[in-house]
Amino acid sequence: MKQANILFIMADDLGHWSLGCAGNQDAITPHIDRLAAEGMQLKRFYAASPVCSPARASLLTGQMPSYHGVADWIRAGNISAHGDSACQYLKGQKAYTQHLQEAGYVCGLSGKWHLGDSQTPQQGFAHWYAHQSGGGPYYGAPMIKNGELIAEPGYVTDAITKDAIQFIQTQSGCGQPFYLQVAYTAPHTPWTGKNHPQEYLDLYQDCAFDSCPQVAPHPDQIAYPMFQEDRHAMLSGYFAAITAMDAGIGRIYDALKANGLLEDTLIVFTSDNGFNCGHHGIWGKGNGTWPLNLYESSVRVPFIVRYPKLVPQNTHSAAVIGAYDWFATVLALTSITSPKPPAISRDFTDILMGKNSRDTQEAFVADEYGGTRMIIKGNLKYIKRYHDNTRLLFDLKNDPDERDNLFHQADPAIIDALDLALETWFLQHSRPEADACLAGVRGFGQVKMSGKDGYPKDAFIQNITD
Repeated sequence: MKQANILFIMADDLGHWSLGCAGNQDAITPHIDRLAAEGMQLKRFYAASPVCSPARASLLTGQMPSYHGVADWIRAGNISAHGDSACQYLKGQKAYTQHLQEAGYVCGLSGKWHLGDSQTPQQGFAHWYAHQSGGGPYYGAPMIKNGELIAEPGYVTDAITKDAIQFIQTQSGCGQPFYLQVAYTAPHTPWTGKNHPQEYLDLYQDCAFDSCPQVAPHPDQIAYPMFQEDRHAMLSGYFAAITAMDAGIGRIYDALKANGLLEDTLIVFTSDNGFNCGHHGIWGKGNGTWPLNLYESSVRVPFIVRYPKLVPQNTHSAAVIGAYDWFATVLALTSITSPKPPAISRDFTDILMGKNSRDTQEAFVADEYGGTRMIIKGNLKYIKRYHDNTRLLFDLKNDPDERDNLFHQADPAIIDALDLALETWFLQHSRPEADACLAGVRGFGQVKMSGKDGYPKDAFIQNITD
């Protein structure tokens, strides 16, 4: 069978709850909704971490943060400038994109990298149009084009879209399959000010944003100044960024169709991590609170796959899947059999084909952020915070909003079984020199990679003013 092209579209800080196809009545996302109608939605797909860099590294490597060594968002080492030096945080590890390249794929990146040394194409990518860091203004965005540091004069969502379309046009008719990773910065902050086209902001002028709860602030909320602004203005910007991205996805879809590539291209839409826009009384993601949180709204992300040759249309699955599982799946989808994927990574092609529902009672997935770790077994979600040894237990079937911590009411035998499962999982899927559990991660960024003797003492920024 002819190897499919792969278009992998990744949003930035997109909550699983924030799309029309997910039932959000506020969101205007017709093109993403079309992908869902023409493919499958995985309703319980989990990022490996609730912040961008470790989550992206896990997607690429098929490993947990405590194995690949990216434990927090990358604060330093993105470019060589201002006394800093670029650092490749995944150096010595092999992403699935490198396997694709070795199998004959032409791999392209359009957008956010945020895994260090953004100036240097790596991990099998031949085409490289990358953001210099991880976020920033939508106009005048710091980008890298043809190896040069530039300030993109237009709206960065449109610039990423344009670059992706040019890549598709270049690859059309070349005879080689391609992998294109379109990594938008949307809907990451900033949302207010002159950061988004007025035409998209106007769409939400009269929106009540009923999909975003107005509740009392969470007691663990960190007081970021950017989240103290007018609620309607913030949400208008957040959703405007999503709708602008959706329009770009529509243009990429049309480019595939115009070039006769649509039916031979497997399209994935997902996000690096989730986001809370008032959910649980939080603005932010996993590092929006201290202690760091692993709420569903922070770690569960959309994952939509369109490929009518294989994936039944207008379907969904409630199978519990971890982001690290994508590694094995993409290799299976492209018939790459050697080398084998990491043991942690489970091929879910059977689910995409509608051949196996994997009953949710047999579900198992793990997640981590520094000293906060989580496992889900069936409908039970167990969270363990190593910095203070607090525990949380939620019944996701009867309490999907995670309001009632059942830890002190649960049968001790259940707790013991979950704790053993969590400890065993991370013992099997971590490396001592990269284990983030006791590394001092507080959510303010990683500035060095892990070494053979463990994380350097100053690997993590300990407060926002450092």
